[in-house]
Amino acid sequence: MTKRLLLFGNVLAVLLLGAAVASAQTASGTIRSFEEHCATCHRNPGVARAAGAEQAPDIDALRKLSPDTVFAAITMNSTPAHAQAVADASDIVKRGYAEFLGGRKIGSAPAGDPKAMPNQCPANAKLTDPGAGPAWNGWSADATNARFQTAKAAGITAAQVPNLKLKWAFGLPNAASMYSQPTVAGGRVFFGADTGYVYSLDVKSGCLAWGFQAAAGVRNAVSVGPVKGHAGSSYAAYFGDLRGNVYALDAATGKALWIVSVDPHPLAAVTGSPILHKGRLYVPLASREEAAGGGPDYPCCTFRGSVVALDADTGKQAWKTYIISEEPKPTKKNSRGVQLFAPSGAGIWDTPTIDEARGALYIGTGDAYSRPVSALTTDAVMALDLATGKPRWAVQHTPDDAWLVGCETNNPSENCPANIGPDWDFGDSPIMRTLNDGRAIVISGQKSGEVYAQDVRDGKVIWKATLVDKLARGEITFGGAADDQKAYFGTRSGAVWALNLKSGEKKWNAKIAPIPQRQAGQTAALTVIPGVVFSGGSDGVLRAFATADGKQVWEFDTVRDFTTTNGVAAKGGAMGAPGPTIAGGMMFVGSGYTGLGNGRGGNVLLAFEAAQSQSTK
Repeated sequence: MTKRLLLFGNVLAVLLLGAAVASAQTASGTIRSFEEHCATCHRNPGVARAAGAEQAPDIDALRKLSPDTVFAAITMNSTPAHAQAVADASDIVKRGYAEFLGGRKIGSAPAGDPKAMPNQCPANAKLTDPGAGPAWNGWSADATNARFQTAKAAGITAAQVPNLKLKWAFGLPNAASMYSQPTVAGGRVFFGADTGYVYSLDVKSGCLAWGFQAAAGVRNAVSVGPVKGHAGSSYAAYFGDLRGNVYALDAATGKALWIVSVDPHPLAAVTGSPILHKGRLYVPLASREEAAGGGPDYPCCTFRGSVVALDADTGKQAWKTYIISEEPKPTKKNSRGVQLFAPSGAGIWDTPTIDEARGALYIGTGDAYSRPVSALTTDAVMALDLATGKPRWAVQHTPDDAWLVGCETNNPSENCPANIGPDWDFGDSPIMRTLNDGRAIVISGQKSGEVYAQDVRDGKVIWKATLVDKLARGEITFGGAADDQKAYFGTRSGAVWALNLKSGEKKWNAKIAPIPQRQAGQTAALTVIPGVVFSGGSDGVLRAFATADGKQVWEFDTVRDFTTTNGVAAKGGAMGAPGPTIAGGMMFVGSGYTGLGNGRGGNVLLAFEAAQSQSTK
């Protein structure tokens, strides 16, 4: 171990003493704890470092190390200070810091290595044309982000849904949270993991075609499409990671074709799914600064959300549009002498929606991180020009919403915004639909529990529906779905709602009784086929409801252990983020999302088949 890493171990070990009781069970808890206890030595410029830490490596240097190396530096140093830290600091805190810095789970590289798995695909299991045959390619089955699959492409009818049976399961080695939505294209299913691995499996058998390890966790849906200029490669698989990197891999082999960083901010992350359209990849940028900013030694805040358009063949940037046009400027210093900044925030957590006919792209935006909140583009629905990225219109639904993780306490830090906002981001993708009278609208669910329908031409609100009696944070999080008559949304309160597309009238709601000892809520993205809408619950149960009246027609409890195709021990847990994907007579869904309210973790991808489905026989 190098002298520099030993110094890192000494300094961090001392700081860990004060963090031993910190919550590191969630990503935001880990980040906030790191900022409070370690950042004076390892991150922030202009902040006086602790005695003896003058040469401690900064955050950029630490992020180049594997989580295993960081963990070893914390736990294997035999100095007296380190020995005391080992005795007093919980293992979960130390692992949390190492995994935050390293960008993925400890032990991910050897555990997730595809070469170690017994279910390798035979040589003749070739990737077919992703544009031919049934597919669910990316976040939605098409660029409208309606999450609607046609009867022909689904291969599963409403009558067959009650007969859905588990066909196979795949265990994600060393994973703690299943948060990537599976993509179905070219006879393969593609998905990522919090370990940084991205896998490609055969749709029918679950055999492993390839695996690739990114620099950090991958939580968005993969998009697959044609690529040019790379000898021997016809199709690429595109995705982003939690460090703001975007990747293009050969979809057949997993070979890297190009990798680019799309934002220099150290906490930038691609959480929403990049969407591929006619040779361009449109990438939404969010940030984990919302979790870090409340720490008194963090120079809050300097991140601005953006959308970046990349050439799909080369990764070259075509345009980049910041949601807040004004660059952050110094405002004041807190009592520790740390410089604070504004404006900031407006991360893009959702997948952009493409309107090819009008040459537009629609997004929902997040809240601000610091005051003053000068931009009118936070907590908004926006339209950008598809060719140039120039904003066409923006409608702000909640003004002056500045919010940071950990600031809702009786003793908030000086970094926390005064009059803390309600945190009413738009976390779900706008759904584009055309009404019977020819008007095109985008429908967006806000974390407040409200749903808006807006005219695509100018953003004018056509109708608004409130789904909860008392507005709250996180009621609508990852998105709804829509067919040609209704829009469907799940709420954290524990219900699935159906709204009339034209008027917003509430047609039905299916209330879900809580299961004892399990988390309640329906925050995962919904999926709809003709006659049936699917919702994964935070309780770990996947349910199907009739679109006509909301009657439940099927359910599957994923909270259990599974026998897997790759021999990895796997279990299901909460279903709180991505929704199921359906194509070619099969349905795929991950189970084990920990991101909201310390949900029950898991590490399994499940593949279902309708027992009477003729398309799979």
